[in-house]
Amino acid sequence: MSDIIQLLPDHVANQIAAGEVVQRPASIVKELLENAIDAGATKIELIIRDAGKNLIQVVDNGKGMSETDARMAFERHATSKIRGTEDIFKIATKGFRGEALASIAAVSQVELRTKLAEAAIGTNIYIEGGVFQFQDPVQTADGSNFLVKNLFYNVPARRKFLKNNNVEFRHVIDEFQRIALAHENLEFSLFHDDDAVFRLRRGSQMQRIVDIFGRKLQPQLVPIKEDIIWCKLHGFVAKPEGAKKTRGEQFLFVNGRYFKSAYFNKAVQEAFEGLLLPGYVPTFFLFLELDPEKIDVNIHPQKTEVKFEDEHLIFALLRSTIKRSLGIYNVSPSLDFEKDPELDHMMQTFPSKSNGGGNTVIKMPEIIVDRDYNPFLEEREVTHTEIQNLTEMYHQNISTAEPSKINLFEDEDFDEDLMRLPNGYWLFNKGDKTLMLDLGRMHRLWVSENTKPSKKGATNSHSLLFSLEYHMNEIEKAKYDSIKKYLPELGFEMNIAHESVLRIDAVPEGLKETQVMKFLENLFEILEYKSEDEFLQHYRNQWGRMQSKSRFDFIYKKDAEQLIRDFTALGFPEFLPDGKRCFFEVPFNDFKNKF
Repeated sequence: MSDIIQLLPDHVANQIAAGEVVQRPASIVKELLENAIDAGATKIELIIRDAGKNLIQVVDNGKGMSETDARMAFERHATSKIRGTEDIFKIATKGFRGEALASIAAVSQVELRTKLAEAAIGTNIYIEGGVFQFQDPVQTADGSNFLVKNLFYNVPARRKFLKNNNVEFRHVIDEFQRIALAHENLEFSLFHDDDAVFRLRRGSQMQRIVDIFGRKLQPQLVPIKEDIIWCKLHGFVAKPEGAKKTRGEQFLFVNGRYFKSAYFNKAVQEAFEGLLLPGYVPTFFLFLELDPEKIDVNIHPQKTEVKFEDEHLIFALLRSTIKRSLGIYNVSPSLDFEKDPELDHMMQTFPSKSNGGGNTVIKMPEIIVDRDYNPFLEEREVTHTEIQNLTEMYHQNISTAEPSKINLFEDEDFDEDLMRLPNGYWLFNKGDKTLMLDLGRMHRLWVSENTKPSKKGATNSHSLLFSLEYHMNEIEKAKYDSIKKYLPELGFEMNIAHESVLRIDAVPEGLKETQVMKFLENLFEILEYKSEDEFLQHYRNQWGRMQSKSRFDFIYKKDAEQLIRDFTALGFPEFLPDGKRCFFEVPFNDFKNKF
């Protein structure tokens, strides 16, 4: 029997390794931007074509590389950051494992132009599919210029799994934003297909957040700051009105590195307890600074997860600091336990009429309580007439009541078929079943089904007396570009007036002017639209939510009966499109078992 185990060829091993590091264009963007930051750059440009599928270019003014270092950078496990095992546990830079460039070069065509500041001439390297092609001297600017072309050209099975350009570009924007947020002292630019998407100047953290997510977020931000011996915490959380149903604007950083943590997200959520509507999550930008030896950033291939030595203490720090800041800025109730000395003085010295306005010590009034008093020991004689009257009323009520049913309800509208509960739900007898109805959800579904945009013609719209302006951030702008072709059919008349300002001139009939901004914000919350039907379904859901009533709005039986008739015409569906129940059957057998 022959041996079957053999070593993989280098190019195959590199492609397999690339699967961990390079999942999509955004993965390359992350690695190249982090390399530029590690190189000490103060100005970084990211240039993208076809959402990164055909070109990803990063130009920086960092320290550059020598001719030898430029060649060595593409070898696997070649790094300038680690010399011994102990260095792994005190990493203060972004990239350190020496895998990124080798992996990127294995699945694309890579060109590098780089030059040291003190060198007279730079070097140009070209690698194709992991195979070195040439290295020549070149005249170039100080720093580095990476060009990654035709991603996955040699692995077509991987390339076909990439999403459409809108989706892939949103992932690129996500990575760009994460890195730009953590380094507000650096200048960043992003160009997509020759269009300038971001031009971020150096400034404060607040300026960086506003430059990325728009001016509308600025008045909602509450500063967070805590500085203790073993940890520093700073950043911002948005007030409850800035909360959303999606987790798009939730950013955690440790030592300038973005990471994900459901555990720490829960700490922030708990700090907002009682302030957010169900289903909403807070917006936050939080930065932690710890000793690098207290964390491990090497537990995930994309380094998006971090292991903390004292995560329970950090959880408590996040929750308490955010709660305190919300109280200080009057977002949540807070108690001030510090006494005002002026108030104490006023309580002790108050003008008295007896001394002509002079000061005197105020004595608290004394309250005299008879502790032996018991009202149940007090006896009262009841007359014979009172007893007789009460007895006659009791027998009269019993004799007039039906043998099997005594009416305990004073509401004349009550009958056996339909009944409103104090919590807003209704009980409804349907055949041999008793259902508990959420009329608010039923109404939302009815509105959604009866306002479906017709593909034969446009939905009626009404022009606004004064145009409205909606300030979009770049994520929303990308989403708008992907759905704008559907909007005229739905009754919207809008266009980009200047930069990222969306001007709305007409809206569908039935949408109030006061609802337009919230409606658009909800519309942009979905992350991607794979098809026209998916977008239209999301649109109908948002429209239904905006136009529908709450279950507490149905207080009259005639309105409830009409909605039930309308809902029956739809087939009495049990669920909304998002999976929420409109009704459920009340199991009366469970009640019988209680007696």
